[in-house]
Amino acid sequence: MNSAGRASPSGLSAEQAARQLALDGPNELPRPPRRTGWHILLEVAREPMFQLLATAVAIYFILGDRAEASVLLAFLGVIVAITLVQERRTERVLEALRDMTSPRALVWRDGVPDRIAGRELVRGDLIELAEGDRVPADARLLSANDLAVDESLLSGESLPVAKTASAATDGTSPITSNHVFAGTMVVAGRALAEVTATGARSEIGRIGTVLGSIEAESTPLHRQTRQLVRWFSVLGLVVSVAVGLLFFITQGDWLGATLAGITMAMSMLPQEFLLILTVFMAMGAWRLSQHRVLTRRAATIEALGAATVLCTDKTGTLTQNQMRVETLVRFTPERPVRWQAGEGDLDERFQPLLRHGVLACEETPFDPMERAFHMLARSALAPLAERPVLVHEYGLSPELPVMAHVWRMAGQPDQTVAAKGAPESIVRLCSLPEALRAQVLDEAGTLAERGMRVLAVASASFRGTEWPATQQGFDFRLLGLVALADPLRDTVPRAVQECRRAGIRVLMITGDHPGTACAIARQAGIDGDAGLLLGEEVARLDDAALQHAVTTTTVFARVAPQQKLRIVQALKANGAVVAMTGDGVNDAPSLKAAHIGIAMGGRGTDVAREASSLVLLDDDFGTLVQAVRLGRRIYDNLVKASRFVFAVHVPIAGLTLIPMLVGWPLMFTPMHIAFLEIVIDPVCSIVFEAEDEEPDLMERMPRDPSAPLFSPWMIAQSLLQGCVILLLVGGFYGWLLHDGLADDTTRASAFIALIASNIALILANRSLRGSIRAVFQRGNRALWGIILTILTLLSAVLLVAPVRRLFGFALPDLTLIGCALGVGAVTLMTLLAQQGLLAAVSHSRGSRATGP
Repeated sequence: MNSAGRASPSGLSAEQAARQLALDGPNELPRPPRRTGWHILLEVAREPMFQLLATAVAIYFILGDRAEASVLLAFLGVIVAITLVQERRTERVLEALRDMTSPRALVWRDGVPDRIAGRELVRGDLIELAEGDRVPADARLLSANDLAVDESLLSGESLPVAKTASAATDGTSPITSNHVFAGTMVVAGRALAEVTATGARSEIGRIGTVLGSIEAESTPLHRQTRQLVRWFSVLGLVVSVAVGLLFFITQGDWLGATLAGITMAMSMLPQEFLLILTVFMAMGAWRLSQHRVLTRRAATIEALGAATVLCTDKTGTLTQNQMRVETLVRFTPERPVRWQAGEGDLDERFQPLLRHGVLACEETPFDPMERAFHMLARSALAPLAERPVLVHEYGLSPELPVMAHVWRMAGQPDQTVAAKGAPESIVRLCSLPEALRAQVLDEAGTLAERGMRVLAVASASFRGTEWPATQQGFDFRLLGLVALADPLRDTVPRAVQECRRAGIRVLMITGDHPGTACAIARQAGIDGDAGLLLGEEVARLDDAALQHAVTTTTVFARVAPQQKLRIVQALKANGAVVAMTGDGVNDAPSLKAAHIGIAMGGRGTDVAREASSLVLLDDDFGTLVQAVRLGRRIYDNLVKASRFVFAVHVPIAGLTLIPMLVGWPLMFTPMHIAFLEIVIDPVCSIVFEAEDEEPDLMERMPRDPSAPLFSPWMIAQSLLQGCVILLLVGGFYGWLLHDGLADDTTRASAFIALIASNIALILANRSLRGSIRAVFQRGNRALWGIILTILTLLSAVLLVAPVRRLFGFALPDLTLIGCALGVGAVTLMTLLAQQGLLAAVSHSRGSRATGP
């Protein structure tokens, strides 16, 4: 025997727990030191843009131009401040997400069970452990039922370790056999334990394991970005050296040549890309968390927009997971006898069926189905004179989906065995005559077709303590069927319809009866009649046949976890991008195999959560579809920001280089580039990240997951946008010079035109389709705040005389300012026309995008 009976625990009071938490601190391992402002400053100082600006400041001081050096130094401070603010914002988001993803623990407080963050556990807490849980703290077992724990994290031993509630005193097992340790995994059984050590005082804490020291692998998008930045940095260095040499050869001024080279390098360096990725991924994870979806891997955000198939469970995901017993069925020699909820008190003929159904449940139920059994029993059954004692239990297995409990009943010499499970499995255990077997399965099918979850209940007697290896060792007698109703969630039909419009297939994969699965599928809008496959049929198909079958099948019923894995692999082999939901220990392989593994936050096990890349806190399919929508929006905005960065550097670099080549007065110095950098960084990271979704976001096919973000087509579009601005502003600059205006007036007017054109570039890239309506739409307060800030800074540069002189500007008259703003307006119209044309071309090319 591996357990003992126990009374309902009470645990610590909330006040006691709070005092202990203040004394011991949170139950968490030491984290890596937080990045302070000084750490971030050191990282900023290593950036090429910072070093180029610092060099320019030093040269101006050498030249004796202290005023220009001071202003450039002030710009350098502003750029550092912007970087600091964005980095600290990202750090705060990541810190909040770390708190939200803290492991959960089921603890008894004030006599009631409560699911809390693991970091809030304290010494003395009573915790419940079940199969699939990660142990949240070191604890001593008070009771255990067939408990086995994977301690490979601590010992390296691959086999699970059996645990008992009392320490061995005969020297046959280690003293730790009645202790469990933080970080280890429960692979079988249940237990109640008292916390003995938390945080750094736990065994894993003493060993010094620090989870934060494990660095996540870079995502493909990060690798693409780093490679692109390296290429542009090399190109910028080569061009800037060439420009410096050209300036020295033509002007004979080596300090001026150095400044010209620095200006050119600053104009070409696309350092914003890495900033964009950092901000977008952190804020993307935060936005997902606002929809009650936790992101465990950043790469998932990239994959969400490419999902072509959503494989979902039924119970709790499509349905409300709030079950109640609707029908009880007994089988007599004449005919089945039924009791319906709402028909009055429970007939005593059905009481053995309900009582043994409750005995086959956990003593403290958390599964909604088991809670429904207990709820009906409390209102319909008289309490037993003496509480029975659970002495042994058999869990569900893929081979035999039946749960059985062995009880010692007061005043009875034999133990009572109660079992519940799938009707076909219970029928096999009971060895029924063929006619009765057919009658039971027909009745179960009829109930299932009404969308109900159907279980059979059986009982047996047993004497002795040498337990059979499996439930098949008992002589079971069928007691009847129990049908439970679990209504469909209100949000599901609309979410399924939205998936259809977005080109995403929705498949239901469940362990339920095929009739139940098809009934719920029809209610949800999943075409259950289009294709149904049973788990046993999946097992019989070879890989090639299964790959063909999954192209038409929408409902998979009576599926075992290992068959789930084969279904995922078959879908992937067909080229689908697969999102898969799961909650159990045995779901972990399929969750890990899917491109997007989604664990249930409410009813899911820790094993499932750790194998997944997303966690649905409310277990709702509608929330999953919202996550896909948000993933598409994040990717769209990433494209917009990247396109802006590519485009904005073209006119800056061109207007730096062209005057040197054609002998015009220089338009830019490092100071002008620094001013433009102050504009670019917040725009590409803050403004575009906050953009609303495109109107057709969920009406287009999923994007091709193999297509790089920085595709030749996207780069070509961006360079074309930049060339439009370069031609218009460069032409305007040349026209003003040809007109004989003073250099400082010409430079100021062209600079206004460039700023206006950059604002036009921001507005044009608000939409991927070149929509005029999208240009001035509301909803992005960050955009209008940034534009107002840009205009305020430009006004200060033009209107404050000392600053104007430092920039080498003269205040243009109103006609010239109007012409410069007109260049911006022409730029906007040209960019929108160009974008509309390219969108039409892209749409015709996009018909080849990956479909469902």
